[in-house]
Amino acid sequence: MKKCFLFYILLMLIVSVNATERQKLNFNGGWRLAVGDFAEAAKPDYDDSLWQQVTLPYAFNGDEAFRKDIVDLTDTVCWYRKTFTLTEGEVQGKVFIEFEGARQGADVWVNGQKVGFSDNGVMAFGFDLTPYIKEGQNVIAVRCDNNWKYRDRLLDSRYQWNDNNFNANYGGLPKNVWLHITGKLYQTLPLYSNLGTTGTYIYATDFDIPNHQATIHAESQIRNEDAKPRSFTFFAKVLDMDGKEVALFNGERITMQPGETRTVRIQQSVNNLHFWSWGYGYLYTIKTLLKADDGSRLDNVITRTGFRKTRFAEGKIWLNERVMMVHGYAQRTSNEWPGVGISVPAWLSDYSNGMMVESGANMVRWMHVTPWKQDIESCDRVGLPQAMPAGDAEKDVDGARWQQRTALMRDAIIYNRNNPSILFYECGNESISREHMLEMKAIRNQYDPYGGRAIGSREMLDIDEAEYGGEMLYINKSKKHPMWAMEYCRDEGLRKYWDEQSYPFHKEGDGPLYRGKPANEYNHNMDEFAVEMVRRWYDYWRERPGTGTRVSSGGVKIVFSDTNTHHRGEKHYRTSGVVDAMRIPKDAFFAHQVMWNGWVEPEEAKTYIVGHWNYPAHTVKSVYVVSTADSVELFLNGKSLGKGKQSYRYLFSFDNVGFEPGMLEAVGSDGSRYQLETVGEPYQLKLTAIENPLGIKADGADMVLVQVEVTDKQGRRCPLDNRMIHFSLWGEARWIGGIETDAMSLPVECGVNRVLLRTTTNAGEINLSVYADAVKPAYVSLNSKKTNFVKSEKLSSQLDRGETPITPSYKELARGIDIVSAKAGYDSEHAIRSYDDNELSEWKNDGRLSTAWITYKLAKKTVVDDICLKLTGWRLRSYPIEVYAGKQLIWSGETERSLGYIHLTPTKRVKTNEITIRLKGAGKDKDAFGGITELAQPVAGELDLFKARNGGETKSELRIVEIEFIEQIK
Repeated sequence: MKKCFLFYILLMLIVSVNATERQKLNFNGGWRLAVGDFAEAAKPDYDDSLWQQVTLPYAFNGDEAFRKDIVDLTDTVCWYRKTFTLTEGEVQGKVFIEFEGARQGADVWVNGQKVGFSDNGVMAFGFDLTPYIKEGQNVIAVRCDNNWKYRDRLLDSRYQWNDNNFNANYGGLPKNVWLHITGKLYQTLPLYSNLGTTGTYIYATDFDIPNHQATIHAESQIRNEDAKPRSFTFFAKVLDMDGKEVALFNGERITMQPGETRTVRIQQSVNNLHFWSWGYGYLYTIKTLLKADDGSRLDNVITRTGFRKTRFAEGKIWLNERVMMVHGYAQRTSNEWPGVGISVPAWLSDYSNGMMVESGANMVRWMHVTPWKQDIESCDRVGLPQAMPAGDAEKDVDGARWQQRTALMRDAIIYNRNNPSILFYECGNESISREHMLEMKAIRNQYDPYGGRAIGSREMLDIDEAEYGGEMLYINKSKKHPMWAMEYCRDEGLRKYWDEQSYPFHKEGDGPLYRGKPANEYNHNMDEFAVEMVRRWYDYWRERPGTGTRVSSGGVKIVFSDTNTHHRGEKHYRTSGVVDAMRIPKDAFFAHQVMWNGWVEPEEAKTYIVGHWNYPAHTVKSVYVVSTADSVELFLNGKSLGKGKQSYRYLFSFDNVGFEPGMLEAVGSDGSRYQLETVGEPYQLKLTAIENPLGIKADGADMVLVQVEVTDKQGRRCPLDNRMIHFSLWGEARWIGGIETDAMSLPVECGVNRVLLRTTTNAGEINLSVYADAVKPAYVSLNSKKTNFVKSEKLSSQLDRGETPITPSYKELARGIDIVSAKAGYDSEHAIRSYDDNELSEWKNDGRLSTAWITYKLAKKTVVDDICLKLTGWRLRSYPIEVYAGKQLIWSGETERSLGYIHLTPTKRVKTNEITIRLKGAGKDKDAFGGITELAQPVAGELDLFKARNGGETKSELRIVEIEFIEQIK
């Protein structure tokens, strides 16, 4: 009996050693930071007692965000050190460290031994610490160099994306760090650089959307670093959001030899699935397990993911078998906040990204570089589809810089391929060559062949191998892969400027010159900024799915929140956001809510009045209303002011409205309505704390966002108040501050402002008071709670929009009429270029008026209801043309300038199968949109650009990029 008992104890010890409990530990706490270079800081006995104590994520220069121009952000060397303890059991297995990123180059030492380095400044990286760690106390040291001119150590090349126009340089360790402890038989991490491993891959196939079924696949790369063969069975367990097990499936028994690495795969059909969707961040927990023959658990990896079906074809995007037209934001990847930069807690990422969804966005296109894991996972939770770039600037490259880009794309795909919110992989912020597109596509096919993600690049208008594309400023259409604008409407405006009649009385367009020229579009007041959002979206709405065979898949507006990057207006940061840097909405935010509340067209009746209703007596102004209705009537204190003039589909204007205190109400013909009321005199201050939904954590990294308002006696915000306010803070939090300042005094702007606080590592009360002259003060008391530094808390998903509707998202209103052939007054051989679905090709005549005509033969005889044209020089040139159906004139006039397409409505309904376009005089060149180029100068030959000749007169050129003949569906 005694021998049996001893054998049992020995067996349990063997099992416990072989089955080291896998742990993923939050490694953010207990770091020390010093700015500067210290030659001995890698040594474990180095005295860092005087260094700053920080909790990661923490950029050493994050406090400069919005207080300095991007080009002035400190770009020096800094060091981080941390002392940590490991037990005997932990050091007998494997120990890995995962950095979600460092800027720009990071060298890592453990216990004085060099572990390795990473220097792309974007992507997560990791190291195997097993050879360097010991039982008991260990010291890790990280040296970070965030020089703007940093060079790749292996390739001796600058990184294209380390650019001081768009990639804000928040240096050091501004992202999370994790410690992974496993047994010697383990599932690898998805960290290809340094470790060379690919981790787990979870995806679904065989979707049956109506019946909520799909086949779920689990793949995992397994490595045996034991000295003996190891046998196991691979299991996968699927848990829903309530933690309920909905599926359990397993594979065959596998034996792996010492040193062997192998990828194992299992799959199973699962019923009653909730599919991830826009505004519906439904996520499952997938546990991939290695079990021994006796059923004991050898390894367990937890992956939080969702399942959705995509399709990209016919110029459209399908999500869960429903067409989705892109409307959203091209957001700087830094996604930064004042005083901290990128380094905010995960719940604050959810708050910001969730606001995009709240505004109606169904896409965020991160710009230039891959977003950090926290933002990607946040988009999963809030239901925000995203386009993930790797890294670049604004042009294709070769040699070392192309090697950097492909390596980064490989690493980013492997690291993020389980995140359902990623729908697009972006290969470049400018077009790339066909050969480079094929190379990037091969990387996607190797590492994410089943993820349902399109890969493409900005532009890519003539390369069929790209699975999506779209220009930066203009409207593109296609009947092949989807085309959506990668960034549009770069106008700027500060939230504090209501209009010309409100303090501080900002006349529209007033502000500094940009590059020596007037910059009206970069110095908007908020009335005009909101109106501009409606004007610009109209161009995309007009070409939406359902309007023909060739359609636009929408576009993303640059940017969502004001950003500490390249700027043109009066501030040293960019104010193109529909919210300011503290995420306080501008009126443009609410304009988007009206226009973007559906998958293609609005699906809910909404109306919004731009501005406020508090003016001096005798004020007369224009009132703008954004509405889904077909007509809108305005009432002032119950008296009708008539119906508004409709333009750009959703905009209704009421001119010369005289101010009268009381209630201003807009009533839409679809039943929607909105009210503004005149508020009373400023009476009191109000504080509102926006905090971690899981409770304020006393970890030195959690934050509280505090809003202060000036209100009247009824608690209504006073929209014209701009007084200086003064804060006092005591207790377990530290002051961060607001936009442009860390001072504890700042002005409210239009009656509201916000500040950030950071918790300490001590739990306790946080007290904040605020006072100002002539109004009652306010006070708020909060409590932070002790936190487990090593375990992560799980934030909840947002499910507000519900599951993907099974109804169609749009109606087929029109269809294109096929063109059989064309002949022209000149170069008939290339007339097909005017209808080849390629927006980089054109047909043109030789500049003589006698040859400036082209005749199209249609596939059937019908009445053409609409002629849709993209004419070369679309934003600069107007063409005087005539259109004939056979020999009958059906349209005559001068074409408008546009950001892409124009529409000609025939004045006569003539049944025909032959349409002729004829130039009747010289065109005229004049820029209708001002200087809207980005930093990089346009290349010669772009089809939208011209040089005016002879005082604006051009020779008799007829130049057509694309033409479509459209008939309405009755």
